[in-house]
Amino acid sequence: QVQLQESGPGLVKPSQTLSLTCTVSGASITTNSYYWSWIRQPPGKGLEWIGYIADSGNTYYSPSLKSRTSISSDTSKNMFTLQLSSVTPEDTAAYYCARAFSYWTGSYYVHAYEFWGQGTQVTVSS
Repeated sequence: QVQLQESGPGLVKPSQTLSLTCTVSGASITTNSYYWSWIRQPPGKGLEWIGYIADSGNTYYSPSLKSRTSISSDTSKNMFTLQLSSVTPEDTAAYYCARAFSYWTGSYYVHAYEFWGQGTQVTVSS
């Protein structure tokens, strides 16, 4: 069974960098064809996709967050990390890591999220 666990500080000051780690067990992050993703949910709002790192090490970020986002991996520890710089109170959210796979619908590719971490609350406040 694949398990993901987020870890990191629950409180970050404005203008600082938010850094979260997702530790994976039950699967290798270098396994072909999976996308190791970060998603967040601000209070009272829907899910927002942040970005992913693929098994190849390639990354892709949400255009709205791209300038502030970096996702990296440590294959020796089977974990991947999110860094979000210059945070503001609007970055307050529950942050989730997840594993996705891609499939062809016949018209376009879709990412399906099959395994999720339990989430970690991050509050941006002075």
